Amino acid sequence: MVQGMFIVSGLAVGSLYALGGIGLVVLYRATGVLNLSAGAIGMASVMAAWQFAQWGLFGPLAWALGLAIGVALALFYGRVIAPQMAWREPVVKAVASLGYAIAILGIVAFLFPDEPRKFSLPTDSMAVMIGGLRVTVTRLIVVAAAVLLVIGITVSLNVTRVGLQMRALANNRSISSLIGIPILRVETMAWGLSGLLFGFTGLMFGDLVRLEPSVITFMVIPSIAAAICGRLQSLPDVLMGGLTIGVIESLLTFSDTFKQVRPIAPFVIAALVLLAMNRGRRLTFAGDD
Repeated sequence: MVQGMFIVSGLAVGSLYALGGIGLVVLYRATGVLNLSAGAIGMASVMAAWQFAQWGLFGPLAWALGLAIGVALALFYGRVIAPQMAWREPVVKAVASLGYAIAILGIVAFLFPDEPRKFSLPTDSMAVMIGGLRVTVTRLIVVAAAVLLVIGITVSLNVTRVGLQMRALANNRSISSLIGIPILRVETMAWGLSGLLFGFTGLMFGDLVRLEPSVITFMVIPSIAAAICGRLQSLPDVLMGGLTIGVIESLLTFSDTFKQVRPIAPFVIAALVLLAMNRGRRLTFAGDD
């Protein structure tokens, strides 16, 4: 029973990693930017939502304003800072976004004193019984959101006009511009969508895990690992990678020996996935010869 609860908790947290990874992959495929400020954007969203709630704003309005701040922060970077480095190397773009994350974290640390806080949603008190386990509706929402977003975004990329334009940008930006694809508009939509995903992930992380700016900011690390599991391309693989990382992290707490290595677990899993993929690819080529 106890182990089952850890698995359920791991699936919920893993879904958050997957949501962050989905935002990273969507943005990377459309703009070529690996946004290391994703965690900081989510952190700013949930801190703002918490503050609005403290001021007495109606709950859904406070949450919506928090998400709006996440979108605004992503759009600011995407439209003001990112264009200045459009032709720089991917590593330079990633490092620049890390600087943006540090700036956001510094501003939040200045505005909010270091003290215990709690961010909660009404769904925390609602639960259903699954296999004898009591699972809160908040956890179910997070898992369902991750699955539905993978399906919805995958279908959109393959069917809708904007999705096809994003795929074209990912393949070749220069040719996309020559054939008339509105690069600025498509990139703006990608930045806005990623900001919304990061904001939602931050709100859920602040509720399910811990409302602490530094902890939420560094949520980007397992999210990157989940994105790596999908090779920054496959959203279903990102989902599976995030869920796997979450469950393994949760189960490691059972062992006094291995619980100390939880911080490196995401990248160990990502490395093993990449090695397995590369090995399978080599075997296929050998068979073709």
